[in-house]
Amino acid sequence: MKVLVIGAGNMGLAYAKALIKSEYLSKDNLMISDTSPEKTIELKKESRFDVYTNLADCLPSADIIFLAVKPYHAGELLAELKPLTKKDQVIVSIMAGVTIKTIQDGLGIVKVVRAMPNLPAQVGKGLTSFTASSEVSRLELSTVQKLLDTTGKSVYLDTENDIDASTGISGSGPAYVFYFMQSMMEAAKKMGFSDHDSKVLVSQTFEGAVELFNQSDLSPESWMNRVASKGGTTRAALDSMDDNNVQDLIQEAAYAAFNRAVELGK
Repeated sequence: MKVLVIGAGNMGLAYAKALIKSEYLSKDNLMISDTSPEKTIELKKESRFDVYTNLADCLPSADIIFLAVKPYHAGELLAELKPLTKKDQVIVSIMAGVTIKTIQDGLGIVKVVRAMPNLPAQVGKGLTSFTASSEVSRLELSTVQKLLDTTGKSVYLDTENDIDASTGISGSGPAYVFYFMQSMMEAAKKMGFSDHDSKVLVSQTFEGAVELFNQSDLSPESWMNRVASKGGTTRAALDSMDDNNVQDLIQEAAYAAFNRAVELGK
C-alpha cells in the first residue's frame, strides 16, 4: 500500500510524520507533495519520506491520497488531479467544508473519505472525525482509520452533517481552549504573576483537569461541584460566569463554527 499526502502544511505534515513514526508505513510507501520549492527542499533534507513537486510523478502510484490543502484551493486542486487519478484510488480529504460529492464530481471517482482533524494531531493527541461514501469498502475504511489513528484518536460518523457539527466542537475546539487559557493567563498577569508563572499556573491546571476528567466517569458538572463549595472562591467564579451567560456564549461560538462549515460546503 502506498500513501500520498498532498500539501505539506501543518496538518499534512502532521499526518506524514505520524505515519512514519508509527511504522505503519515504510519510508518507501509514503510520499508527500507540495508546490513550494522551499518546503520540498527542507523536506528532502529530512529524508523521512519521498518528496515530490510534480503530482504526475507520484499520484498514479498511490493507493490512498490525502488532500491536505486549504479548502479555497479545492477547485484548482481537483482540476489538476482529475487527469491523474484512477477509479480504485481512495481519497481522504481533510479540507474543511468540502463535500464528498464535490470531490467525486471534481475527480470523477467515487471512493472518498471526508475527515476533520484538529491541531493536536501534531503532537499525537488529535481527534479526527470522518465519514465516507458508500463505495469505500469496510477493509478500505478500516485501513484509513488506522492511518488517521496515528495522530491520536478517530471517530466514525454517519453523515457529512455530523462532520460539519464536529468541526464546531473538535475541529475548531482547540482554539476555544487556547482562548480560555489566554484569558486566564492575562488575569494571572494582572494579579502580578510573571509571564512564565502565568503559563505554568494555567497550563498545569488545564492538563490536570483534563486528566481527572478522562480517568473518571464523572461529568464536568460533577467535577465543578467537587471543586466549588458554597460561599467559596470557586463558586464566586462560577456564579460570575453564569451571570454573564458564558455557557451560552460558548455554545453560540461552537454553532458559529458549525454554520460556517456548512456555508463552506455550498
